[in-house]
Amino acid sequence: MRDYELLYIIKPEVAEDAIDAVIEKFNDVLTKEGATIAKTDKWGKRKLAYEIDKKYREGFYVLVTFNGPSAAVDECERLMKIDDRILRQLTTKVGE
Repeated sequence: MRDYELLYIIKPEVAEDAIDAVIEKFNDVLTKEGATIAKTDKWGKRKLAYEIDKKYREGFYVLVTFNGPSAAVDECERLMKIDDRILRQLTTKVGE
């Protein structure tokens, strides 16, 4: 088990209550795969460093700190790539 940080950006047109549902969905995916979530930080809407798809200039940032197996990371990233509400995601190992 390793410590990870998962940062993802939700599209800005997603409604506020739907944002909570997206966060809950991916937290559930991690816990079902054996991860323990330490903290979930909602950073809110922020301006992106660069425009994505000639359409998006801002997004809702979420940072999740968790401990778990690499299988949990793989499954969560796979589902995020499929979900059309997610603009970008990045998972990093903490401490390396």
